[in-house]
This record gives sequence, structure tokens and C-alpha cells, in this order.
Amino acid sequence: MPAAVWLGVALVALALALGVLALAGPRRAQVPLSRLTSAPSAAPATGLASAAEGTTARVDQLLQRSGRLDTLEAALERGGMRQRPAEVVVITGGAALGLGAVCLLAGGPLLGLVGAALAPLGAYVVVTRAIRRRQAAFLDQLDDALQLMAGSLRAGHSVLRALDTVSHDTQAPIAEEFSRVVNETRVGRDLNAALEEVVERTQSDDFAWVVQAIAIHREVGGNLAEVLDRVSGTIRERGQLRRQARALSAEGRISGIVLLVLPFAITGVLLLVSPDYVGRLTASSGGLTALALAGVLMVVGAVWIRKTVEVDY
Repeated sequence: MPAAVWLGVALVALALALGVLALAGPRRAQVPLSRLTSAPSAAPATGLASAAEGTTARVDQLLQRSGRLDTLEAALERGGMRQRPAEVVVITGGAALGLGAVCLLAGGPLLGLVGAALAPLGAYVVVTRAIRRRQAAFLDQLDDALQLMAGSLRAGHSVLRALDTVSHDTQAPIAEEFSRVVNETRVGRDLNAALEEVVERTQSDDFAWVVQAIAIHREVGGNLAEVLDRVSGTIRERGQLRRQARALSAEGRISGIVLLVLPFAITGVLLLVSPDYVGRLTASSGGLTALALAGVLMVVGAVWIRKTVEVDY
């Protein structure tokens, strides 16, 4: 028992050190180009900042060797997160060590492994949720952006100027995406290629129609403003259908959440009221087998409910 206590204390200290190193490290500069002029040199980095930079650099090298750096960068970019992949890995590792140490002290090695596994799972959930939120926000703003773009085209502006107008008169994330397209085009990149990357980042079928319409217009000409108006109307109708489907399936989604949370809530209450009652379940091989079977059935039920309430249109 003393060895486990010392191990837990060491893991907690290591987790705190990793978290401080990751959070105290230097960030990528978010400074306009107009301000990047000759200025006095910055103060030398402190020992903590140097250690943080060295740790993140080492993790960055490991990610490059494993071939996962590009994947993590793309995921963080789709979610609109400004952290570097190495920083996310260091913070996740520190959280895993901390949770593992706390759970080790509380319930033993098995619970410590479960606690350590919760950190990468939580990081995955956070990134995935950020990606879905950003994609949903982009889809909600697309109708207004297309109307603004069509009005700019009717005023006699070019496609690139219309995209620039949308990037200045709308909010993130659509303003960020269109501004990136404009900047990439100004430095010599093809407009269609830049727009195709926006489709890949947002995973929007509706915006893919817009990109196809712009590509056809650049090749054969035509009234692009009228095409954008029609696409905007179609997107508006699809949005109404999507919101109606989510409203009709809300009861099923809430039922699934309640059914998944209820066993954990009851177990927590029993641990507070009668710890020995739950201890008998985890002390025998039959109880552990029942817990494993219940976990598998809960995963199957969660997937089943998700597929039931998911509407494809």
C-alpha cells in the first residue's frame, strides 16, 4: 500500500508538471502582418518556457515519425482549435497520468487504468464535439452568406470580391473559411482548389454544390447570382427539414441519454449509501463478468439508439 501511495503521488506530480509545461509554452503568434516590423528583440525565454518548448518539440518529432501529425493537425483545424498537436498530446498525457494516479489511490490498479483511459477518450470527445459544432455553425450561416454573395455579384463584383465581402460581413466560422480562401487565392492558388479544401474541412454537401456552380461558371459563364439564389433556397429547405427531423427525434435521443446515465447515477448513490453492497459485486468473478457484460450491452444499446434516431435525407 505505501508503494501504491508513493506511485500515485509521483504520477500526480508528473501530470502537474506536464500540464504546466504545456500551458506555459510559447504560442504561435496571432499578429497582423502590418505589425511585423523591426522592433526590439524579445526577452530571453525562462527555464520553464524552454523546458515547455523542448517537451512540445520532442512530442512533435514523435508525432512526425509516427505519421500522425498531419491527421491531428487536420482534426484540430476542422474544429477551429488553435492548439498545436504536440500541446494537445502533452496536456492529454498529463491528464491521463493525473486521473490514473487519483483512481489508483482511490480504488487500486484496475480503477487506475480506467481513469488513465478516460483522458484520451475525453480529448477525442472534445475535439469531435468541436468539429461538429463548427460544421453545424457553418451550415447555419451558409444561406445568409450565399444571399450576400449573390447580391455582391449583382452589383458587378467578381467572385473573389464577393467572397471577400462575405468574409468581412459575416461571423466565424464562415468568415474564417472565406477569408482563408481569399488569402490563398491572392498568393497564387487556384480558387477551385481552395474552395474544395473548404468542403473537405466542413464536410458540407450543400457547399459542395456551391463550389460546383462556381467552377461551372468560371468555365462556361452564366448568371451565377441566379444559381446561388436557387442553391440558397434549396439549402434553406434542407435546413428546415433537418431541424424538423431533430425536433421529432429529440425524445428518442433524450431517452437514450437517460438510459445510459441512469446505471452510473444509481451506482454512485449506492456507493454513498451502502459501499459494501457494491463491493460484493466487484469482489467476485461473477460480479466482474456481469459488469463486463452490462458494459457491452450498454455500448450495443447506445449504438442501436443512435442509429434509430439518426435521420438521413
